[in-house]
Amino acid sequence: MAVAARDAKPGARERLLDTASRLFYAEGVHTVGIDRIIDEAGVAKASLYKTFGSKDALIQAYLQRRRDGVTARIAERVERTDDPREKILAVFEAQGAMFAEPGYRGCAFVAATAEATPGSTITEAARAFRAWTRAMFVDLATAAGAPDPQTLGRRLHILYDGANLSARLDRDPTIAADARAAADTLITAALAG
Repeated sequence: MAVAARDAKPGARERLLDTASRLFYAEGVHTVGIDRIIDEAGVAKASLYKTFGSKDALIQAYLQRRRDGVTARIAERVERTDDPREKILAVFEAQGAMFAEPGYRGCAFVAATAEATPGSTITEAARAFRAWTRAMFVDLATAAGAPDPQTLGRRLHILYDGANLSARLDRDPTIAADARAAADTLITAALAG
């Protein structure tokens, strides 16, 4: 019986979300149609609307899944050390691991907002993720003893965003090492006051 449960096909929700996540990340949230997602997920159209209600809600679920994945990776790396300075650098190490993944196409939020209208749920999801990222950097800067953690947090966030874009556009995962080194320089300068 345990083998049957392990071999069971994922439910409609997971198949829809897995398929949408793969397609949205690779091709864009607006360029991929619902019919294609339904077809590739192997579910009935009614399943999509019963489960998510709309394509917009499916996009929200996709972005939430991306956010959960990124925040979990960062938290896992940050928790590996007790040193406050190293915790900041660990964020850039987590980012570097993402850059090195096959199929890395940059930040899902940047890609999705490029297609979104102002005030849309996509824009709001991206804004919430960015607020989380900035707050994380400010909190880590505070813990590291930065005299002005808001400024250091903002600068680290800008560096994090720039590294994402560079890795995506240049198709160069080694940019992560440069971003980490730049973060180390920023931290040193901030702590020197």
